[in-house]
Amino acid sequence: MEYKEETIKSNCIYKGNITEYWVDDVLLPNGKKSKRELVKHAGAVAIMPFTDDGKMIFVKQFRKAIEKSIFEIPAGMIDKTDGTPIETGRRELEEETGFQARIFELETAFYTSPGFSNEFLYIYRAEELIKIENPLPKDEDEFLEIVVLSYDEAWEYYNENLIVDAKTVFALFYWKMKIELEQKNK
Repeated sequence: MEYKEETIKSNCIYKGNITEYWVDDVLLPNGKKSKRELVKHAGAVAIMPFTDDGKMIFVKQFRKAIEKSIFEIPAGMIDKTDGTPIETGRRELEEETGFQARIFELETAFYTSPGFSNEFLYIYRAEELIKIENPLPKDEDEFLEIVVLSYDEAWEYYNENLIVDAKTVFALFYWKMKIELEQKNK
């Protein structure tokens, strides 16, 4: 049996630069009514940039929602200037780190929090990095520090609760799996 909710009424209560907030009245599969509070988002891209010496580039950034600075893989919103998620990823990598990549491959994509948001996140692996002399500028409201970490250092940051967001935790487990597969195939 498929459980589906029918939208009876949909009301946008706020439209911001990044998200829209909606309250929907829905008819449940059992015939009862309920409300759903939803966040609509254009989608985003995150990048796992691996250096030639086997490290990964992270950015340290203050996040107002949690009132602290954390270490994350580079990421950003898909905007109207980007034709595809890969274009967003390439742009964000250059803006946030000053690098481009010869290898830029999609590893996975998923909804970040489908219980209340439609944000869809693409995660790319970037390798064979090239430092750009005059990279694209960062967003005006973006203040970040570039940090290059070894595998062990990244896991220390995770254990110290400095890496706490889902996309970056995914990147750590991806990195672990990649290393384990390389060791297994030796």
